[in-house]
Amino acid sequence: MDPDAQARFTELLQQAYSGERAAAFAYRGHWRSLRDPDDRRRIQTIEEEELHHRHLVGEMLRELGARPSALREARSWLVGRTLGLLCYVSGWFAPMYAAGRLESHNIREYEEAARRARACGRDDLLPCLLAMAEVEWEHERYFRSKVLSHRWARYFPPWEAPPPKETIRAAYS
Repeated sequence: MDPDAQARFTELLQQAYSGERAAAFAYRGHWRSLRDPDDRRRIQTIEEEELHHRHLVGEMLRELGARPSALREARSWLVGRTLGLLCYVSGWFAPMYAAGRLESHNIREYEEAARRARACGRDDLLPCLLAMAEVEWEHERYFRSKVLSHRWARYFPPWEAPPPKETIRAAYS
């Protein structure tokens, strides 16, 4: 196994692990700040899925003999809690918009993790990493639909749409 490839893979997993923590904290504040029961349930489910991803990435780190970055963990706690609190004062649109942009980034992050896993000979991790990318794709689609339904969408056009979900696994089939 190439030590540089493993180090790059490990670093990305540490980033994803802490990022999932920040996202879960932010989503907790987000769903609790909403009035619509359907939106509350959907974002609560997204929070649970982000925590599940964190667990899976944590297992991968342990398999690689690595641990989360203490600095990233502290920063993710602060960022996630702050964003969660801001949901109570920012209104509905801003958290939906920010979440959609974040989820779009997360799709690419897990696709990159899959490439790095392959580069260091860990093809056994590809199904899990690609499945997480697909779940993030579904999250992005939900937030995009919410943003596009808002009257402010004409002033704040959404981020670039990700490619179709089917392309996530295409390079690995």
